[in-house]
Order: sequence, then structure tokens, then C-alpha cells
Amino acid sequence: MENAYNIKKDAVQVEAVSELGLNPFPWYEEMRKNDPIHFNEKLNAWELFRYNDILEVVKHPEIYSSRRSRSGDPAMAIQSGGNLLMTDPPRHRQLRSLVTQAFTPRTIAQMSGRIIEIVDSLLQKGRETGHMDLIADLAYPLPVIVISEMLGIPPEERDSFKAWSDLIVSPSYADLERGRKELRAYFQNVLQQRKQHLQDDLVSGLLQANVDGEPLQETEILDFCELLLVAGNETTTNLIGNAGLCFDEYPEAAREIREDISLLPSAIEEVLRFRSPVQRFGRTVVVDTELDGRQLKVGQRVFCWIGAANRDPAQFPDPGSFNIRRTPNRHLAFGQGIHFCLGAPLARLETKLAFERLFHTFKDIQFQRDVPLEPISSFFGYGVEHLLVQVQNA
Repeated sequence: MENAYNIKKDAVQVEAVSELGLNPFPWYEEMRKNDPIHFNEKLNAWELFRYNDILEVVKHPEIYSSRRSRSGDPAMAIQSGGNLLMTDPPRHRQLRSLVTQAFTPRTIAQMSGRIIEIVDSLLQKGRETGHMDLIADLAYPLPVIVISEMLGIPPEERDSFKAWSDLIVSPSYADLERGRKELRAYFQNVLQQRKQHLQDDLVSGLLQANVDGEPLQETEILDFCELLLVAGNETTTNLIGNAGLCFDEYPEAAREIREDISLLPSAIEEVLRFRSPVQRFGRTVVVDTELDGRQLKVGQRVFCWIGAANRDPAQFPDPGSFNIRRTPNRHLAFGQGIHFCLGAPLARLETKLAFERLFHTFKDIQFQRDVPLEPISSFFGYGVEHLLVQVQNA
């Protein structure tokens, strides 16, 4: 594992999670203790590191809006049409209801058989060669295939999906805009095709949906597609990879899971807490307010460091330990309140089935520790680019 993060005087001026490397946790601890509600002058933003402070933000969307304003003027804030992450009530509630049916527990459970088929096909390389990259060979393609099939996207276009998704979460604004432009141009063409020939997929369902008797606007559908693509694969890719990191760092936990596979769901929850796939999210202050004696002004941004909250000792006893039996485990990895991740059940299921099949297929999995770990380049995400392993067939 990477050495402890070097806490520098200007470490608070973080613009992308990837700047912190794979061990930001000492910095989180330092900030929680000494400056838990920090004002970042460079960004004109507040940064929160404590669990309860972040809960306060998510519980009050009327004060901390999901809209984004690059100008600092809330009147200019972006109320993105179909992107649930950047939409406030009541529109958020209306739009979320449209896609909820695609992510009900029953619907997700019915996908288990297909997910197992996909995982088994992806593990074939390991069976044949004795080695694989858990990211490139499993964690990346699995959620991309699943969400592509839900959207009705043909297999030959999945690589483009992944490329656009990586650009959209990039800390580079130019890359982000390029990814969004190319993705939206692609889906505009898909929409035209579906208007001519509806299919049994989410895109066709959105075309036929309506809110209060009115059909969705094209921009709203495009926003939905963008969100489903990014949220549908980036978070799950990181979750699977981060689980691999945890099981490598704590082999005793992996051994216990092999002996009792019923521990896997609880272990995944601990992975979500211990190495959260998303380390922070942002809000915009739309009403002057006070938080623990600090005066937050209209137009200022608020960055909530989930990764820090999930290791807050006020909420989690012995937060620096990886405990696969931890209960309760009220982590914030999937958010809270109205913006709780809609795809959480799917991410959990994909990760659970991925490791069930890994442990069933290979009696031994050895991580190649001589290969340096490279953090993904992301504004908010936490994960590794590659995770090389040697495997032995069961």
C-alpha cells in the first residue's frame, strides 16, 4: 500500500480527490480535529469533514442546493433537467419516480442470473492464463455491460461508453465538457432511432414517460442517460476495485469470507465505509445560514468529504480498522436523504456476485505487490487504475 499521505500546509487547497493519492485518511483526521468546517479561499467554498455536519447538509436541500453555480450567483445556478444529482425538489421527486421502477429490489434481484453469466465470462481469462487485472478484466467491464444492456446499447459501442464516462469524472473541465458533448451527441442519435422503433430498454421507457401529463424534454432524457452511464459504472468499478484492495490489505477478512460467504454483504458495507468509491460531493448555499458558528453565504459552495465522515470516530468506533462484522454501519458512501443513490442495490449486487464467483472460481488469489498502485484521475472518485493478480483455479 501507498505510504501515508504527507500533510502539507496547503493540503486544504485540494481540487481533485486524485491529488490526495490512495491514503488521504491522515489528512481527513487532521482536518476533523483541527479545522472540521474549513473555508477554502481559492474555491470560495466550505469543506466539511465531520459526519454530523454532512448529515445536516443533506437533510436541508432548501438551504444547500444540488444546483451548481460557476458564477457564485444562485440565480445563475444550473438546474440540470434530468440529472437527479443537480436537481432539487419538487422536480427531483418527480423525475426520480420515473426511474425508480428500473431499480426496485425485485427488478434488481431478477438480474442476478444475467450478472453471474457476465462475471463468469469475464473470469475466463484468469482461468486460462492464471493472471488478470481485476479492474480491466472485471471491475470495469461488468457494470458497463450491465448498464449498456439496460440502456439498449450494442456491445461494440461499450468501449466508447467507458471512455466518455472517464472523461466526465475527470478533474479537467475541458475533458469533462468533451466527454459530455460526445456522449450527448451519441444519445441524440439513439433517441432519434428509438422514436422510430421503440425497444424494451430504459431509453424507450423515458421517451414514453411523462410528468404531470407532460412528456420529458429531450435535454432531460439526455441528462438521465448521462447520469445512468456515469453512476451506473464508475461507482461500481471503484467499489469492486476497492474491495480487492481491502481484501489484499486484510487477507484474514478474505479468508473468513471464503469460509462463510454469508459475511460478504456485511464486508461490502465495510468496504463502502473504509474506502468509499465517492469521496466527496458538492452543494450550493442558496440561503444565508450558520453551521456550528460559521456563517455560510448565498452562492458559496460546500464540499462534503464523505471519505472523512465515514471514518469519524464520533460515529464509528475504531474507524481505522477494517471490520467486516461492523454493526451498525451507517456509512454515507451512497449518500443520504433525497439524493440517496438510486443504483445502490445494483452496485451492491454486482459487487457481491463478482466476489462470490471469484472465490468460487479461484482457490487462491495473489495480488502482485511489486506493481505500483495508480489512483484514478477524478474530481470526486476514489479507486485504482489497475489491480493485477495471479489466480489458481479451484
